[in-house]
Amino acid sequence: MGKNKTELLLPVGNLDMCLAAIHNGADAIYVGMPYFNARGRTIDLGFPELKEIIDLCHLYRVKVYLAFNVLIFEAELPRVIELLHQAIELGPDAFILQDLGLAKLIKDIAPDQRIHASTQMTISNFEAIEFLDDLEIDRFVLARECSLKDISHIKKNTQKELEVFVHGALCVSYSGQCFTSEALGGRSANRGQCAQSCRFDYELIVDGNKKDLIDKKYLVSPQDLCGLNEITELTDIGVDSFKIEGRLKTPEYVASTARAYREVLNQKKEKMIERKDELSRVFSRGFYSGWLHGVDHQKLVEGTYGNHRGLELGKIINIFKRSVIIDSKYIPNPGDGVLFVGKDIEFGGDIFQIKSDQRSIYLEFSKTFNLKLLKKGMRVFLNKDTQLNNQLKKTYTDQFQLKRFPLHIKVSGKESTPLNVEATDGQNTVTISSKSILQKSIKSPLSLDDLQKGLGSLGHTCFYVKKMQSELLENLYLSHKELKYIKKNMVEQLYSLRILRNISVFQPLDLPRQVHQKTQNKPKLNLLFREIGQLKTFIEYYTNCELKENIGNIILDYEFGQKYEESVKLLRQHQLNVYLATTRILKPYEYHNLRQLISAKPDGILVRNLGAVNFLQKNAPNLKLKGDFSLNVTNSFTAKYLKSKGLETLCPGYDLNQEQLSELLKFSPSNWYELTVHQYMPEFHMEHCVFAAFLSNGSSFQDCGKPCEKHKVELKDMYGNYHYLKADQECRNTMYLSTPQAAFSLIPKWQKQGVCEFRFEALFEKDQSLINKIHSYLQVISGQLSPHKAFSHLNLVEKFGVTLGQLTMNDNYKSKKQTF
Repeated sequence: MGKNKTELLLPVGNLDMCLAAIHNGADAIYVGMPYFNARGRTIDLGFPELKEIIDLCHLYRVKVYLAFNVLIFEAELPRVIELLHQAIELGPDAFILQDLGLAKLIKDIAPDQRIHASTQMTISNFEAIEFLDDLEIDRFVLARECSLKDISHIKKNTQKELEVFVHGALCVSYSGQCFTSEALGGRSANRGQCAQSCRFDYELIVDGNKKDLIDKKYLVSPQDLCGLNEITELTDIGVDSFKIEGRLKTPEYVASTARAYREVLNQKKEKMIERKDELSRVFSRGFYSGWLHGVDHQKLVEGTYGNHRGLELGKIINIFKRSVIIDSKYIPNPGDGVLFVGKDIEFGGDIFQIKSDQRSIYLEFSKTFNLKLLKKGMRVFLNKDTQLNNQLKKTYTDQFQLKRFPLHIKVSGKESTPLNVEATDGQNTVTISSKSILQKSIKSPLSLDDLQKGLGSLGHTCFYVKKMQSELLENLYLSHKELKYIKKNMVEQLYSLRILRNISVFQPLDLPRQVHQKTQNKPKLNLLFREIGQLKTFIEYYTNCELKENIGNIILDYEFGQKYEESVKLLRQHQLNVYLATTRILKPYEYHNLRQLISAKPDGILVRNLGAVNFLQKNAPNLKLKGDFSLNVTNSFTAKYLKSKGLETLCPGYDLNQEQLSELLKFSPSNWYELTVHQYMPEFHMEHCVFAAFLSNGSSFQDCGKPCEKHKVELKDMYGNYHYLKADQECRNTMYLSTPQAAFSLIPKWQKQGVCEFRFEALFEKDQSLINKIHSYLQVISGQLSPHKAFSHLNLVEKFGVTLGQLTMNDNYKSKKQTF
């Protein structure tokens, strides 16, 4: 990328969206990989349609990135390799990937193929980029939660290209770290099947009581990102690509966002306010700068709605039989759609007729519109602008508004020789000769005007003639049919050169083979505690425990990162191995958390992000490192790669059900893995702090009063499910499903497959309740208690029962994806 050229990257889900992007200023587009991409509700393009889009974009010098941004399961690897060969042969400019194993696989198949790391890799620090250097990833799409300060710090410490989201929907959870859809319905966000749980309405339960938030119920639904005002600073930082979200949106959305950001990039800022209003009318949940200026928990989530509202016009002043009066500076048009919003009510319709004077606007509606639902003071939004949509559609359908490239044409020839035409588009030059020879003609010789008409009528192509140069001698003739032939061949040859791509050379690849598992060691239950009180309760139990030989490592993941040294010393007294857990996210300027873990002198660290692996290997090389579920290991390629980077064991990703997990165990050594058998599924992991946003007036930890230390908070969704909230030492919230996942029944099966490390994760359990659970798992692992009895007992005592969760979900999700 040139130093002064920042790429504008637009989303595409179909051909019209592609045309909208091309003709409104996109430098590149991203489109879903057939069958494997992170938008389960789009129309999946087939390879013929994908080729059409790639060729069209390359014709207009627009790059194409294939979003192959899902996790890959073991059984899918043969199909993935087959599809990769088909895709690479089409000449995409890059693949956008989430799966580390897939990145390794592509580099093994086609070493020259460019790859980009998706935002779902959860890259929020330069250490992670450095850690993955051997994968030769060309570009990293940073986590959307990175601030301008974070982005600047990362850019100063890497030579890799950086891509940043500047517009569109914000997921409340860190991308790649959302398991809400998986927990509730077995449909994984990491597999393109997001249930958009962040857009649900929730009740806030504080210390067991519902808190009245008046009209705020969309507690984890952020406003949309709009970074128009930050483009200059991001450009100065050196960001290589500005990404706009929206492969599920409309072509008009693509056209509107492309032209708005193109104007800012071209230093045409005088229309910024107008363009922002326009963007609101096309699609908006309200606009905010997201996390670009850091956290502001009072502004990110507005809380009163979770979907498109549009541009706010004003409020209702008065209501009549068939019309309403509103106060607004903006005058809509008949056929536009408006939305009326009040407490616990939100509905709208199309305007039938409109009248206005200097003070007020009268909106009239059809007879079927129920004005009785309206009240004075209700907010009014314009959420459908028909004239704007028609105008935007013309930007990619009207021949006179389409993007075109200049041609320089030079014509030469003399009597009794063919006419020669040399055409250049600035990069490619072609020469075409006529079939017939030039003849002498006094009555109808070729003029420059004839050449302009015969060769320059290029309305249905991507070219226009900027300069026509003739070196013909006077009084020469050639038929108009010959000129049409020359023009046709000129365009076809230039097209062929423009879409020509160097295809990566394929290398042979051996698929993983089934592993002969070694004789299993004695099974161990690793225990994860989240507060020192749980640890002390366990120590009392451990003193007289008859199943000590089945107790493995103790993992500490304290809520605020405190009392680690005291806990490590306590465990040392009982000769127990202790691992401390990192935060799930590492951002620049947060290294004190890792140094604190090192200073506590544990036996090892449970590592939850790639940057932490790199930091710890450099600063504490003697510590053992175990990889957690958040590294998203779902296939043997990823497992082998991370094992080669020095991780002792890996906890497989929580997107796997029991069959997919079994396949993973078949094709890689079972002693690589630690399997979670008891947990409360960690659903959202958020930069957004619900505690600060709705239990304080503070914008950050500096002024929120730390309600997270004083209250137990739950969210109750519209289906009656409860979700627990906990904050970490960086004030990030994790939302946990309140129904625990208990995999008693699968333990014998996994033991037969050679697994000998299992994990039990506590959340809020205390005293005897905690000990009863631990003891039950130890009994099952040691063969003293049947899984059925253990599960039945736990199901009776748990407030919300227990579940096997996604481990048994095979067909619960019905894909809405369509294919050509």
